[in-house]
Amino acid sequence: MPKIVTGFSKLTKAEKIEWLISRYFHNDSSFKTVLESYWNHDQKLQELHDEFIENTITNFYLPFAVAPNFLINQRFYTIPMVIEESSVVAAAGNAAKFWSKRGGFRAEVISTTKNGQIHFNYNGNKETLISFFEKAKPRLLASVEEFSDNMRKRGGGIKDISLVDKTDALENYYHLHCTFETADAMGANFINSCLEQIAKAFKEVSQSADGLSGIEIVMSILSNYVPECLVRAEAGCTLDELSFDAFNGKDFAQKFVRAVAIAKAETRRAVTHNKGIMNGIDAVILATGNDFRAVEAGVHAYAARNGYYSSLTDAKIEGDVFTFSIEIPLALGTVGGMTSLHPLVKMALAILEKPNAKELMQIIAVAGLAQNFAAIKSLITTGIQQGHMKMHLLNILNQMNATGDEKKAATDYFKKHKITHSGAIEFIENMRK
Repeated sequence: MPKIVTGFSKLTKAEKIEWLISRYFHNDSSFKTVLESYWNHDQKLQELHDEFIENTITNFYLPFAVAPNFLINQRFYTIPMVIEESSVVAAAGNAAKFWSKRGGFRAEVISTTKNGQIHFNYNGNKETLISFFEKAKPRLLASVEEFSDNMRKRGGGIKDISLVDKTDALENYYHLHCTFETADAMGANFINSCLEQIAKAFKEVSQSADGLSGIEIVMSILSNYVPECLVRAEAGCTLDELSFDAFNGKDFAQKFVRAVAIAKAETRRAVTHNKGIMNGIDAVILATGNDFRAVEAGVHAYAARNGYYSSLTDAKIEGDVFTFSIEIPLALGTVGGMTSLHPLVKMALAILEKPNAKELMQIIAVAGLAQNFAAIKSLITTGIQQGHMKMHLLNILNQMNATGDEKKAATDYFKKHKITHSGAIEFIENMRK
């Protein structure tokens, strides 16, 4: 059995790489060559990347793309996207262009409140705890004054603290539910610092309270479920305006509404339906240096808020008007964290003309809605694979190390023939014969 490695994080980057080569690559130096080929030639920039996380050995590249023609609240945007999936950017761009000719997208931020909890055990009298909390609440709020000063100057800070009884779900379990505004910051560090300070004050005050004992703080942490941090986006037009190519607007709208209804009724479809939405959302979140794991967790929890997992989007026909919309929780930031460190994140925000957090919420919600529109449009007309395989063809050709001439010949051929993985391989093999 291999021995446990100790002190690995204290090794230099070169020493870490040598250890990996000797352990997993039989001392093959070509592994080191691959890793070094992804290092940035600017040493200071590489050092910056090295210090983002622990044990960095190289950079992992993803394509940075842009999707133009997004008309949002009567203003045009070019949206940066970071993603590896072949058809996502093309689909987003197509949806943006489609709706830019039909009035564009409308978006609004409904609320921006974020939250966190101080989880604790208490095995005493419930009424005594409630009475104590009401008296202690002003002191708890005051305990975070020093943390809130800079945030208040930017229009944020702690909003409220409430006591939540969860003993019906777990014996002796309560928590303090704290709500915050964090302005243009995502606010994770601010919220967690406040929570830990409130927990400390809560414990200290409880120890000197008459008739109160048995409070045990378990943990203090923000929540990535932010149903009070909501944004809504929609697009709509008359049924006549919805007509395109050989497709009748009314027939298309009816089939589209039915497709969304299926995603509302059937969880297996809803998961894939919402994954497509997150293709667009995650790509912009990555480009702008935000936390896509936090957003994913919160959005999927929101999709199950009614007790079952369902579609994040809605579609309806009222009279002769078709409307397609999305309402999702998004806790985002445009200052702090990666937004002030990563050069490409700075560039992405510059491409978006330096939005504040609310504007970024609107842009990202629209990106998700556009992605979903493009996916459903393909599903109910030509089928999803036609566009996807067209974009995937280059991946197949690159896997075969196709030359420029081979790529051109294959691309021309498959404009008139169905694209399959085996068909692309066969075409190149025949060319090489």
